[in-house]
Amino acid sequence: MSDKYVRVAVDAMGGDLAPVEPVKGAVQALEKRKSLHVTLVGQEEVIRSELSKYTYPADRLEILDAREIIEMAEPPVNAIRTKKDSSIVRGLKLVKEGTCDAFVTAGSTGATLAGGQLLVGRIRGIERPPLAPLMPTAKGPVLNMTGIENPRVALVNVGAEEEKGNALVKETYPLLKECEGINFIGNIEARDIPAGQADVVVCDAFAGNVILKLYEGLASTLIHKIKDALMSSLRSKIGALLIKPALKGMLKEFDITSYGGAPMLGLKGLVVKTHGNAEAVEIQNAIEQCFVFRKKNINGQFVEKMGLEKPKKAQD
Repeated sequence: MSDKYVRVAVDAMGGDLAPVEPVKGAVQALEKRKSLHVTLVGQEEVIRSELSKYTYPADRLEILDAREIIEMAEPPVNAIRTKKDSSIVRGLKLVKEGTCDAFVTAGSTGATLAGGQLLVGRIRGIERPPLAPLMPTAKGPVLNMTGIENPRVALVNVGAEEEKGNALVKETYPLLKECEGINFIGNIEARDIPAGQADVVVCDAFAGNVILKLYEGLASTLIHKIKDALMSSLRSKIGALLIKPALKGMLKEFDITSYGGAPMLGLKGLVVKTHGNAEAVEIQNAIEQCFVFRKKNINGQFVEKMGLEKPKKAQD
């Protein structure tokens, strides 16, 4: 297959707002990137109905018909094994076969995790590929894998002291401390994450999901409270006009949807999971994320740094 395009498969049926938002996000991504090719995976007639609302480059968009849909509440492994004609399974297989460079879905997290391991496959030496969402901080997004030299790595804990934490944290601390090539700075409390005191934050999936959801809820609440305060009087409205440009830029930095989705690290291909309620802008940014990751050969760098397998060459 030609390397002219970065090829991304998008689950058109996954998520609370499918197919409207995934299709819209895909079209927006195609408008931005001329070297992007998108395959929308899902029920063809539904996808075509949504596409009829837009003008798009037909030579860079195709549809892969997939008749089944994996629901959010379904047992993940069973769903992957029994619904072989689902948009998630078909999309993951495109990555496995090398037809597409990446797969983006807002569908079932469990099915995506299970399918990523069973269908795309793990890199040798990786036992459980984690989801790695990028979260905004005062010093840039946490888990920045695209440009920070010698990133600061911290372990989430209830205190800075090495002896604190549950059994898993206590077991993980010395492993990170002894790992060569990692700039491990020790424990970090959740309250220190927004200040940007680490570039990479490590925690178990449960704690990470709690932190992420709190982030989202707090950011949304603060944005609404700020808007209410600025509109509360004539004086504040005048002030709002003066600070609007700066405030808009600041709020955008802390808008978690602007960072795309969460890639699964340690797979033999790129799989990105967005929020279940992802709107078009988040889908678009997740596709953009895949574009950047593919161009920078993040998977190849990951493999090379881990010393697990011979990395593939980056795309020109």
